[in-house]
Amino acid sequence: MNRTRWLQLVFGVICMCMIANMQYGWTFFVNPMQERHGWDRAAIQVAFSIFIVTETWLVPVEGWFVDKYGPRIVVLFGGVFCGLAWVLNSYATSLTTLYIAAALGGIGAGAVYGTCVGNSLKWFPDRRGLAAGITAAGFGAGSALTVIPIQNMIKNQGYEAAFFYFGLGQGIVITVLALFLMAPKKAQIAAVAAKVAASVKQSVREFTPKEMLTTPLFWVMYAMFVMMAAGGLMATAQLGPIAKDFGIADIPVSLIGITLPALTFAAAIDRVLNGLTRPFFGWVSDQIGRENTMFVAFAIEGVGIYALSVLGHNPVMFVILTGLVFFAWGEIYSLFPAMCGDAFGSKFATTNAGLLYTAKGTAALIVPFTSIITTMTGSWHAVFITAAALNILAAVMALAVLKPLASSHGKRARAQGATKPVAAE
Repeated sequence: MNRTRWLQLVFGVICMCMIANMQYGWTFFVNPMQERHGWDRAAIQVAFSIFIVTETWLVPVEGWFVDKYGPRIVVLFGGVFCGLAWVLNSYATSLTTLYIAAALGGIGAGAVYGTCVGNSLKWFPDRRGLAAGITAAGFGAGSALTVIPIQNMIKNQGYEAAFFYFGLGQGIVITVLALFLMAPKKAQIAAVAAKVAASVKQSVREFTPKEMLTTPLFWVMYAMFVMMAAGGLMATAQLGPIAKDFGIADIPVSLIGITLPALTFAAAIDRVLNGLTRPFFGWVSDQIGRENTMFVAFAIEGVGIYALSVLGHNPVMFVILTGLVFFAWGEIYSLFPAMCGDAFGSKFATTNAGLLYTAKGTAALIVPFTSIITTMTGSWHAVFITAAALNILAAVMALAVLKPLASSHGKRARAQGATKPVAAE
């Protein structure tokens, strides 16, 4: 049993690595597409928003299929769509085609992401924070090793070739690994379910998606997820344009014995830290509680974004601060799914976590407006200040609102018992 669940976790992590470039590699294609076709930057970033929206808002539907039919078929479907999307991007000569490819890629990536995270929550009821964090780390850090190869291919062969070959390779790997994925049987996880840290309270009953949507706890988590996701998605999509506008994209930076252009250095470090933070803060939350961990991480994120707006014109500080921002942002993809599993149970974990994950899609709608606001104001300052304020607000809410609400939710669920329906709180 123990070996099986760790193998399932490994398969999920590799699948997540294969879809990471679809989000985190996007920023390298924005300027080349703008230069090639003369498309407006904000119009190009609409494709990014379409990708995020379809990646997130359809996850509950994909999660329903996973909970009913198992993870294999859904991930297989997702792998085909992911490969098709980037191949289509390589042939796109109009924004319409780019948007269609973004939608296909989002559907595919969402199928893979939602399935792998949900499956980890089911296999590891005793270590949800760590398991969700390790799985999400594949998505956060999976593109780190391909930062330089993608940039080199764009430079030497054109962005179309990068889309085509990386898309094809990533899609093939996902479809092969999908064949090995499976969900745990109830008997397989019964023994480990009791091994839960005392600091993490877990629901004694299984909430259906409909029941979950009636609870204030879910909507507070959703609002906080949107607040946190908005700033990080802005940095993800706009990192290249920000570095270009700051005038430091190609300036060499030397750190830890490595010298690279500022944008390349920042992108590589950001991916690594964005991956490491997920299992790290997931493990911390297993020890000290989800809400306490959220407060610390969200506060660091707010300070980091503000500092980036003030000091980011220095190439060395740009690299360091973007690393800090990504480190303090990526943990939302382990903390929120883990808390969702704690509060609402394992049986419908994939669908329930998928519903919460749609908050990322809601936040993505803000990304194109960051380009518009920057054009109107002549700088990124207003965007950074807004993002920092949202992060600080979310940090305060973690302790002042979420923690007491979660405690009340848990007591009510225990009082109602395992069989009685749960009324809206």
